[in-house]
Amino acid sequence: MQQIATRLEGLVVLEPVVHGDDRGFFVETFRDSALAELGIRDRFVQENHSRSAYGVVRGMHFQSDPPVAKLVRCGRGAILDVVVDIRPESPTFGEWEAVELDDARMRMLYVPAGFAHGFCVVSDVADVLYKQTAYWREGADRGFALDDPAVGIEWPVPPAERVLSARDRSAPSLAELTAATSG
Repeated sequence: MQQIATRLEGLVVLEPVVHGDDRGFFVETFRDSALAELGIRDRFVQENHSRSAYGVVRGMHFQSDPPVAKLVRCGRGAILDVVVDIRPESPTFGEWEAVELDDARMRMLYVPAGFAHGFCVVSDVADVLYKQTAYWREGADRGFALDDPAVGIEWPVPPAERVLSARDRSAPSLAELTAATSG
């Protein structure tokens, strides 16, 4: 696996070797020892799989108590994967970075704890698979508005074409969420 530089400290874009021929392809999508060589030593305990249609935006989500790191990939289709630094002490708090993940390049994104995560589907359909370092726990799931103007994420799908869950439509701003959890 090759590591690709990111702007936000802690994020890691991974590009595996894809072996392709006239039959199709083979790619190794997870090898603990390869991740450890790149400094990723988390233990992943749960894997999730979502399928979404064009225009679906999921995010910006994170889990607290315990915080969760994720290893995200797009097994079918294409997405714009977005992370926001939500570490209060970080010099890049509230800043975001986006990475295109698709089924052609097979890139993966390591999202450490302390970042919110979301994605937008830019193909007809996309399957997103991600491993996480802690089990999902009711009541620990958090999120903020994906269109928070203070964060300023530039989504590739216009607002009128976005498909959102009720939870994501009514999410608070990052500032409101931060104030509620710190006070």
